Amino acid sequence: MTDTLTANYQADYIIIGAGTAGCVLAKRLSENPDKTVLLIEAGGKDNYPWIKIPIGYLFTMNNPKTDWCFKTQPDQGLNGRALNYPRGKTLGGCSSINGMIYMRGQAQDYDHWRDLGNQGWGWDQVLPYFKKSEDHYCGNNENHASGGEWRGEKKRLSWPILDTVMQAADEVGIGTTEDYNSGDNQGFCYFEVNQKSGRRWSSADAFLHPIMHRPNLKVMTHTQATHLQLIDKKVLGVHLLEGSDLALAKASYASARCEVLLTAGAIASPMLLQRSGIAAKSLLDSLDIEQQHELPGVGENLQDHLQVRMVFKLDNASTLNEQANSIVGKAKMALQYAWSRSGPLSMAPSQMGGFAKSAATYSSANIEYHIQPLSCDKLGEPLDNFPAITASVCNLRPKSRGYVHLSNKEASATPIIKANYLSHPEDQQVAIDSLKLTRRLFAANTLAPFNPREYKPGKAIVTDQQLLVAAGDLGTTIFHPVGTCKMGSDEMAVVDDKLQVRGLTGLRVVDASIMPTITSGNTCSPVIMIAEKAADMIIDAQQLHNQQTVDI
Repeated sequence: MTDTLTANYQADYIIIGAGTAGCVLAKRLSENPDKTVLLIEAGGKDNYPWIKIPIGYLFTMNNPKTDWCFKTQPDQGLNGRALNYPRGKTLGGCSSINGMIYMRGQAQDYDHWRDLGNQGWGWDQVLPYFKKSEDHYCGNNENHASGGEWRGEKKRLSWPILDTVMQAADEVGIGTTEDYNSGDNQGFCYFEVNQKSGRRWSSADAFLHPIMHRPNLKVMTHTQATHLQLIDKKVLGVHLLEGSDLALAKASYASARCEVLLTAGAIASPMLLQRSGIAAKSLLDSLDIEQQHELPGVGENLQDHLQVRMVFKLDNASTLNEQANSIVGKAKMALQYAWSRSGPLSMAPSQMGGFAKSAATYSSANIEYHIQPLSCDKLGEPLDNFPAITASVCNLRPKSRGYVHLSNKEASATPIIKANYLSHPEDQQVAIDSLKLTRRLFAANTLAPFNPREYKPGKAIVTDQQLLVAAGDLGTTIFHPVGTCKMGSDEMAVVDDKLQVRGLTGLRVVDASIMPTITSGNTCSPVIMIAEKAADMIIDAQQLHNQQTVDI
């Protein structure tokens, strides 16, 4: 069956979403000059100045220029609170607004995917794809590679208080590590960042901008994919609205000769599938959308890392709080960055990380710390006017599951994001134990010269129930939603281990939504890996198809 619609655009591959994964696919698939690639982005170009300056995440998140500004539903586990839920709305997607932390997770994360029946996704199979595009500051070795597109560098500033926290981690038995990307990330270490010479290095910087001149690549911004075109269980193309104002946008249609690749992320990818009638019939009926294909897992299995932010006041310490609350300090920071691309303006949101076990029963680190030499009520708010340090701790492998559903069938509809944080008893216990471990860390003798005093939640919070309530009050997303189009073969799986949407042809999903379980760390670089692996699978499938055609 052929597509009988008149196409405004045609390409061999249509990539929906020019974010972290989409930019990788655009580069790899357009390397063949005989194949044409259409890359569609609902947001705009990544020319907003704050995108490039590392500290600019403060001005890109919750900014409608660069962020979709989603919100979660009020959550019982957060004591009725709703959260801002940033998602990138620009070339580079979330890699243009995120925390820039280069993190792979643990070997057992991927071995678990493999053990679930996803062939080719074990640690030994995915490590070459992490290294394929890596440009690591330390060069080539067993775990890292240089010369690729995805730059990883050291931090460009230091804080004595952080050095002491690392010593305290040794004192309390958590330990330190030289490399948390080797497959085992137990211990404290300074984060490596996706920056290049003190500037953010997004997926668009790494993969897309160097190839924008290719004649076989077309990039469309401010173009919303509304729904997919299906005939006889084959995806043939995608319907579009061109223009930043959807009420005035021009309707068009793009036809794919080979495949449509959905790379819109863990929130927007299931939304497009649902608008296209690919989801559970009960959900689609409630939205008055005609079902095209039954896949009950679309939008389900949402997982995220919930961080609980403890704050400690300090003596005898230099922190960002004092600098940011001083006109002279702000001027010095600006001059330092202008002169050497270093100093606080080059900071990722967190400078140090730590991986630990919240209880001895865990076989590997199950919690992650993000340590920051600053404090505030929440991201983007003014910093406190006293020296302080924030120790955010998150459960790396939460058991709680949520969902992403359309609020209505219109292209402009916002998602219903229900995270269900702390809804599982194990997650509740991990939160309680994490707060206790953090207190033990900051009570270490090594830190005594800084006299840390617990400011949040406060030393009056002592019982497990009080700690759980405090976790609900202080908990917030660390911006790692995954799993809403999960890979697998069970009835709730959306894609197979080739990332093809189950029961359909001509459609794959390639982004964080395919993770069956969340990785034990920050999720941006795992998405780069997923896209690299997907590109090879797509190219191999096309070569096999060509060979079969010749044989016939």
